[in-house]
Amino acid sequence: MQKIIGESSSLSTALDHVSLIAPVSRPVLICGERGSGKELIAERIHYLSSRWDQDFHKVNCAAISESLLESDLFGHEAGAFTGAQKTHIGRFERADGGTLFLDELGTMPMRIQEKLLRLIEYGEFERLGGQRTIKVDIRILAATNANLPKLAEEGEFRHDLLDRLAFDVIQVPPLRERGEDIPTLVDFFATRMVIELGWDYYSGFSHRAMDRFIHYHWPGNIRELKNAVERSICRWQDKDSPVDQVVLNPFATQSESATDLSLTQTASDHQESELQQSFPIKNFKQQIHKLEISLLQNALQQNQFRQNDTAKALALSYHQLRGLLKKHKNVLQLTHEKNVQKRFDEQNKE
Repeated sequence: MQKIIGESSSLSTALDHVSLIAPVSRPVLICGERGSGKELIAERIHYLSSRWDQDFHKVNCAAISESLLESDLFGHEAGAFTGAQKTHIGRFERADGGTLFLDELGTMPMRIQEKLLRLIEYGEFERLGGQRTIKVDIRILAATNANLPKLAEEGEFRHDLLDRLAFDVIQVPPLRERGEDIPTLVDFFATRMVIELGWDYYSGFSHRAMDRFIHYHWPGNIRELKNAVERSICRWQDKDSPVDQVVLNPFATQSESATDLSLTQTASDHQESELQQSFPIKNFKQQIHKLEISLLQNALQQNQFRQNDTAKALALSYHQLRGLLKKHKNVLQLTHEKNVQKRFDEQNKE
């Protein structure tokens, strides 16, 4: 079982949920964004259950065509279709006594959903072209980054299958809600990459580079972070000094990367200068209060006061941002009104 790295409160909540539900042999639906670690959560459920010494099978429903997926899951008899020269034992039979993980469940065709519903309900199925009913004892774990209730309302996913699968639902937090875990994850991926490259030791990332990792919004989550860390180390030529340049976008030209780095450095220097000017701090809470307001004001203005975009820019969840907006409501409302008035005046001048 691969280790799940991190100690953030949101991850700890999800792992506590896993520990609670793992011993109960019922279907579990694992929801989360792409690259957030849904497969690792599924593995953890399996190995914490009473089936830990049995097989753990994985199927990506999006990677197999409808006809092949049905055969892969349920198996087929010889002669069931053109080219079926011998009997094929499907995943459900091979996973008997263990666990079957269905990834990208939202892409599963409706016809296969119907057969899956029967298997979950009664523990039985027939191979393609077969007449004999086969009984199995397996636990189904499914993962998706789609909104299954919405798909069900739109008629693209079976309501009854959703009810059967959702005995319980585990929400995997995105990386932007696990900011305190990012340095640990960076060091973990970096150390492995350094070993692969044959370097004698890992010099780490500079403060500026680590700050870049922490404040990026990571739409691709942990998978994207892993690629960025490994890419940055691979491109860094001086293995004896801390990596100082983070390559987030491998498609960017050198000039675009330099501009991005320059903007990041300017913003970082500005923040550092502001902090240095405030020392010695006579009222720590007051300074933190001012810094929160300043960061919120800048982020809101840069994102045209769109709260979802502002939350992503600040690496906060939507609810965390709403809490801060409520906390500083009076000051931020005044800022918003001033900006609206300013835009109105500019339009009138034109």
